Amino acid sequence: MDLEQCTPGDVDALTVFLGEVDLTLSGLDAESVRLWFERDEHGAVVGSTGYEMSADGRHALIRSVAVSPAHRSGGRGTALARFALERARNEGATTAWLFSRRSGPFWQRLGFGPADRGELALALAQTHQVRLFQETGQLDREVAWSRLLDHPAP
Repeated sequence: MDLEQCTPGDVDALTVFLGEVDLTLSGLDAESVRLWFERDEHGAVVGSTGYEMSADGRHALIRSVAVSPAHRSGGRGTALARFALERARNEGATTAWLFSRRSGPFWQRLGFGPADRGELALALAQTHQVRLFQETGQLDREVAWSRLLDHPAP
């Protein structure tokens, strides 16, 4: 897996990719967001991963973990998720949170369990994605997950 860190010049390509896999597009260029992506031999984005840090640096909101349909089922999604979790842990986060209505079993295999949306929103109140979800009412429809980052992901 050869990941590139997202720069301002990469945001458009990453936005197209995340739109194709139906993930949140807003805030990809926010200062608190860290993103990486993988390209295929033709330069097309085929995978992404990242997180958004809380203001106090103790919490990470995992986001934009995705693999193009043609590249799924080879463990790439798990590797991308582990990458983000390890980076967030190395940056000082002690808890990882995320929203996922469709991929609960995937995240449970990585040590996540159901979490309270309100607790997530409180811990990550200043993040772009939480503010967006609160403003649009989407927060009430989301499913929250969390795990401690005291050890590597399974």
